[in-house]
Amino acid sequence: MPRWRYRASWKRSQPDPIAAPDAAMSEATAPNASSLVTGLDLTDEQRMLVETVRDFAISEVEPIAGEIDRNHRFPLETWKKMVELGITGIPISAEYEGAGLGTLAYILVVEELAKVCASTALTLAAHVSLGTYPIYAWGSEELRRRYVPDLASGRAMGAYGLTEPGAGSDSGGTKTMAVRKGDRYVLNGRKCFITNANFAQTFICTAVTEPGKGAKGISAFVVERAMKGFHVEKGEEKLGMRGSDWASLVFEDCEVPAGNMVGPEGEGFRTFMKTLDGGRISIGALALGIAEGSLDKAAAYAKQRIAFGKPLADQQAVAFKIATMATEIEAARHLVYHAARLKDAGLPFSKESAMAKLYASEVAMRASYEAIQIFGGNGYSQEYPVERYWRDAKLCTIGEGTSEIQRLVISRQVLKAN
Repeated sequence: MPRWRYRASWKRSQPDPIAAPDAAMSEATAPNASSLVTGLDLTDEQRMLVETVRDFAISEVEPIAGEIDRNHRFPLETWKKMVELGITGIPISAEYEGAGLGTLAYILVVEELAKVCASTALTLAAHVSLGTYPIYAWGSEELRRRYVPDLASGRAMGAYGLTEPGAGSDSGGTKTMAVRKGDRYVLNGRKCFITNANFAQTFICTAVTEPGKGAKGISAFVVERAMKGFHVEKGEEKLGMRGSDWASLVFEDCEVPAGNMVGPEGEGFRTFMKTLDGGRISIGALALGIAEGSLDKAAAYAKQRIAFGKPLADQQAVAFKIATMATEIEAARHLVYHAARLKDAGLPFSKESAMAKLYASEVAMRASYEAIQIFGGNGYSQEYPVERYWRDAKLCTIGEGTSEIQRLVISRQVLKAN
């Protein structure tokens, strides 16, 4: 397996957080129904990355995907292999031990993993987009130097603490407090549903520093697992993404150095919203992968399952389902890749990332549902992966902003421009 961060051809100079777009484009070919990229040209470099991660996903991730789901088990062994492969810092510049390949390359990796195991894709997405990127993009140079190399290289895992028991979609309703005492802030409160929490070493979290100012009184901090007054409580069992870890974060007089504040005081909410703009592209890619995996499994099953004397694929009702799935997946791919390319080019992408996340997540729900229908009774059985895809897809319509929140984001930007 190639180790991207050790190969000169994969390490680019990327001095600022927005990677420059790659002008060297070439047309990609599609080995199966879920890999069509016609009109969405990838570079040779990106295609090589996709092929390598696809091989890794099939050989290392897919064989245990069902087992980790059934047992609600986080596959630490898979994380270690992803670290060894060098994909834990794809969009982070080489200066900070990343691969410097940009957003599109990163979401291609998430997509390939999600085709076989959405839990594994979510682990990577939460680590990169949420646990690492905000420190890289908005942290001080001192914070970048201290934390980003370990995160990008995979020596440490990252997590992102925004959601609270009373502040989900209304994330401006944060109750966790941070009170300045000398050269430190003392944090009290709790976060919930935090992906990677039981295994992360570094957390970026929000807390209220100026009560009474609403969202403008919220700041962001980097918290280390070993800090006194900070601990993690086991999360509830989940409907889907069962191989992805989550837990609650508890702050009880947790002292955090003032220098661990990310950005200016009172800018934490804005920083986290900008983080979610980028994170939604990766959730779109995750949903796209789930939809593609559903189509691949359904198409293969329809060709070999005989009913009424001929393969299911020859039954018009089934063929039409497959046609609709493929069409919607292709549309979702355009949205997701377009949002990633806008981000790489340093252009506004908030509306486009919301569109990509909204559409791809709902396509994933429809595609996985139709895959179960094509499998019939077998689709309802845990012996086949399509029921897992359906359960996993649901999180994509909730995490990093519900479908309803995405529609608000999109509509506000459309109305503002008209």
